[in-house]
Amino acid sequence: MLKVAVPNKGILSESAIAMLKEAGYATRRDPKDLHVVDQQHDIEFFYLRPRDIATYVGSGSLDVGFTGLDLLLDSRSKAVSLADLSFGESTFRFAGPVGKFKSLQDLAGLRVATAYPNLVEDFLKREGVQVELVQLDGAVEVAVRLGVADAVADVVSTGNTLRQAGLEIFGPVILQSSAHLIVAPGKKTDHEQLLRRMQGVLVAREYVIFDYDCPSALIEAASAITPGIESPTISPLRDTDWVAVRSLVKANEINSKMDELYALGARAILVSAIHAARI
Repeated sequence: MLKVAVPNKGILSESAIAMLKEAGYATRRDPKDLHVVDQQHDIEFFYLRPRDIATYVGSGSLDVGFTGLDLLLDSRSKAVSLADLSFGESTFRFAGPVGKFKSLQDLAGLRVATAYPNLVEDFLKREGVQVELVQLDGAVEVAVRLGVADAVADVVSTGNTLRQAGLEIFGPVILQSSAHLIVAPGKKTDHEQLLRRMQGVLVAREYVIFDYDCPSALIEAASAITPGIESPTISPLRDTDWVAVRSLVKANEINSKMDELYALGARAILVSAIHAARI
């Protein structure tokens, strides 16, 4: 039975559980449940602290896990990524008092507060900058005001929280993180079906199906607008001057692609959602 680690709380947890449901797996009904067995698919889920998942998977105690790339790198676990799941995106940056820092080198010898000490240490080592790291569990933006640190390294979305604390972003991006499906290196597990299902959910979320009628003489131009993943499906119609076309199009391009096709001469343009996919 495949053993899978799932975050037990937070945004990663909600999104991972939603993906598993879309993929047809049984998930927990009560937030207090820490273990769920899906007999139909020969798989069991363990709901764990997000920060611990990489450690469990890297040690081989569990086969596969859902976790953030930031947590994976900070854990220094032996686990490796199978796939980027395209949710839980976050950006890690340095921040300090307004006007104090211009470049990363300005941090040399100073104190930097962060909840991800290993991640930040490895980054600074690659950049050749040595600092004193101050590990905090959260709310690191107040560390400078309270005199615990000279600068911080933290997750940044809009930057409003940092600005309210009198800080500004400087230096390069430390990491662009997102949720990943991870596995222990070299461990032989039957995780291919789980991986295919997760990839299928991503495709179903990212793409829609376009169906439209197109003059035969314009098929090359229409195919250039909707090339699909491999190639559009083209079928003859009763009127030999026209063909029916079916193709996958990214969901965020629906209206622009419809406008282009209509301007080209395509008609009866229909869009359908994808509930499940295997690509």
